[in-house]
Amino acid sequence: MSKHFRTDIEGLRAIAALLVIAAHSAIPGLAGCFIGVDIFFVISGYLIASILFRELDSTDTIALWRFYANRLRRTLDYHGRAALS
Repeated sequence: MSKHFRTDIEGLRAIAALLVIAAHSAIPGLAGCFIGVDIFFVISGYLIASILFRELDSTDTIALWRFYANRLRRTLDYHGRAALS
């Protein structure tokens, strides 16, 4: 597990996923409720900012090409494993 792994953020992601599922399941009172998506956007923004600030602190610069290359590598790795299983 990464030294930067946050169980509290993982819990918020689970709550957001449940809210999205509930909204898509047309549960009374939650249909059209987009709070789950909003939570995902906030979490994503926080994680992206923390990655970039951590790089800025350690190197005094931000290499956006490295950031996007790492995201692409993670995405392709995930989809590659999913295709093989």
